[in-house]
Amino acid sequence: MIYTLQSEQAFSSGGNRLCYVLPGQPERCVKVLKRERAPEIRRAEKSFPKNLRALSTFDENWQEWKEFQLMQKRFPDAIFAHISRVYGFVETDLGSGLCSELIRNHDGSVAMSLQLYLWENGYTESCRAAVKTLADHWLKYGIPSRDLLVHNIVAQCLNPAVPNEVSRLVVIDGLGGTGLAAIPFLPLCAKRYFASRKVENLHQRIDYFLQHIKSGEYLGFNGLPMKDGVTQVPEKRSAGPDQKQTPQV
Repeated sequence: MIYTLQSEQAFSSGGNRLCYVLPGQPERCVKVLKRERAPEIRRAEKSFPKNLRALSTFDENWQEWKEFQLMQKRFPDAIFAHISRVYGFVETDLGSGLCSELIRNHDGSVAMSLQLYLWENGYTESCRAAVKTLADHWLKYGIPSRDLLVHNIVAQCLNPAVPNEVSRLVVIDGLGGTGLAAIPFLPLCAKRYFASRKVENLHQRIDYFLQHIKSGEYLGFNGLPMKDGVTQVPEKRSAGPDQKQTPQV
């Protein structure tokens, strides 16, 4: 089956991929590579010796699928409480796409990135609790990952009585360690050490973004929602979120 996406609108965009709701399956999304960021183009932009690497290393869809399969083999299913599931490849009229779990809120809306949540709501108590839960989860299992970027984490809100209450955080990209952290059979203590560095980095990134909010300008473009094919960048604001919710850092 070939899914038709050209007549659909992407709901979000990353540096190299566009994200669409999978037609007929609202609980799943499909990520397709941007034509201008095809693996051949990305590799050609690199200098020696990086331009000798396999083409698949420049394909984010393939890399994400590979890392997810490794996770399934090496970890219990419980780790996916805070990691989006990946279901494999589907064919679309925009090329091969990677199908994965689409995280939605209580009202059916697509969960926003942690970065956008912080911009819209500040560092609420529920968000702080969700960050701690995610950090504890990462350390418990020693999950290998690249840096936990705030635009690669989504904040799911499931309480209709309190619409901005964060129920859980879900990592949607960036799995798989690098360097020593990528060694398959590290002891748990070593896995937890590398995971702790990523958790510490996440806290630093949150603090940095909260400081940047005071400038009134949104930081970056990745992970923002799109409308009619255009990324919806938040408007410049004269002040940050409610200072009662935002920590003094």
